[in-house]
Amino acid sequence: MDGKVNYSRSVAILYETEPAPKRAFLIGIRDGRSDIAEAESLAKELAGLVQTLELEIAAQEKVHIRERHHKFGMGTGKADEIAEKAAELGVDCLVFDGDLSPSQQRNWERLTGIAAVDRQELIIQIFAGRARTREAEIQVALAQLFYSLPRLTHKYIDLSRQRGGRYGTKGSGETKLEIDRRQVEQRIHRLKEELAEVRKQRAVQRKKRDKESASCALVGYTNSGKSSLLNALTGSGVLAEDKLFATLDATTRILPGKGPGLVITDTVGFIRRLPHSLINAFRSTLEEAAQADLLVHVLDASDPDIDRYFETTLSVLRDLGADKKPMLTALNKVDRLESGEALDSLLRRYPNSVPVSALSGSGLDELARRIGAALSGPVQRFRFPADRSDLAALVHRNGTVLAETYEGTYIEVEARVEEQMAEKLRDYIIPS
Repeated sequence: MDGKVNYSRSVAILYETEPAPKRAFLIGIRDGRSDIAEAESLAKELAGLVQTLELEIAAQEKVHIRERHHKFGMGTGKADEIAEKAAELGVDCLVFDGDLSPSQQRNWERLTGIAAVDRQELIIQIFAGRARTREAEIQVALAQLFYSLPRLTHKYIDLSRQRGGRYGTKGSGETKLEIDRRQVEQRIHRLKEELAEVRKQRAVQRKKRDKESASCALVGYTNSGKSSLLNALTGSGVLAEDKLFATLDATTRILPGKGPGLVITDTVGFIRRLPHSLINAFRSTLEEAAQADLLVHVLDASDPDIDRYFETTLSVLRDLGADKKPMLTALNKVDRLESGEALDSLLRRYPNSVPVSALSGSGLDELARRIGAALSGPVQRFRFPADRSDLAALVHRNGTVLAETYEGTYIEVEARVEEQMAEKLRDYIIPS
């Protein structure tokens, strides 16, 4: 050897270390009960959920059926067509925009040889990738275990390429085929006990906070910009991403300029057809909305489905018993609107709402003023006739009610309301 290195024998071989994204075939099933616009909206939302998990969308298809069939949710002929197309595409999973029964999942997996994933499992896996606190991890783990219990023979596939997500403490594939029903039930029992302790601690913290401050909760559809709005209002650094369910854990901050006694909380976003297991599991987190003195309903002004999202949020609030809370509507992302006419149209549909942009900062001062007025304004006493419960309801919707008494001939309400509302109800004010 002459000391020279023979580089021809030391060529480096590079290997792909990042796994290729899973390829998904998206299936939407529309029957006669849903209109075309709703089907299109749900198809767009399904794609957003899949992209949040960083899956590659190989194809998307909508199936129109007259009636649902027990075996596949559609006729066997159409199911065979989808199976053939899935094989041609070489996809890793079928993703259905709707719920599949355990038997339907098994039937699809026997037919295609790949995983069949429904909307519930998709959302649960997204939540698993976003859980950060111990409470959120327990809640996600419970939701996943409840989902998996009747599906122990389901062909599970770890859809997420995100790092850090986990069900409980053993990784996102914890409940595989080898875990039997008894083990799952035992783990559910243990997690319920642990969650009860966490909730007890949260209740103590909330009780202490409620004594010291008035509270406001940001609620709304997922990806409406609640976290960005919290950051813009308070100068905090809460995670804010242009993805569905960027926030799972309630985050509370002081609203600057309104004194230490006014706090604002960011909450988990809502979505259509949110799995009941997740509603139940995240009830303690969602209770931040139910316990708040004021709700700020954040809407994405630029989204064409804004009206559907508004109704979905109200529906979830009703389930939580929070629909009677005072509510202020914030039209976020107005910087994305194409014209002033578009904003005028929204303001006609959502009167008394506040147009804002968390990105540009426009409207934030007015929103903070309205929040402060609703929570820190002077306390007024109103006395309404017994047959005017609609006026009492109006105060509930537009103010902060501190006390309410029903007598035989009148309803007396003690509340903070904005100046405009107080003027409207001036004939019913009881002088101090």
